Amino acid sequence: MESRGKLVDQMRLVLRLKHMSIRTEDSYMHWVRRYILYHQKHHPQAMGAPEIRAFLAHLALDDHVQPQPRTSL
Repeated sequence: MESRGKLVDQMRLVLRLKHMSIRTEDSYMHWVRRYILYHQKHHPQAMGAPEIRAFLAHLALDDHVQPQPRTSL
């Protein structure tokens, strides 16, 4: 679990260095946690495109999550 802590810390640091809002940071962390838990806590570095496709298919088919259009400011 130590590597997960390191990943979370690294992600938060990068998001803060990019001056992302705390709500954006929380949202990104939420989705990363869901991705990791969906794949039985495998580290994202050990996964690739097939796992991403499987997770997105799961979201669309099982959780009925729809993509939201990005808006530019």
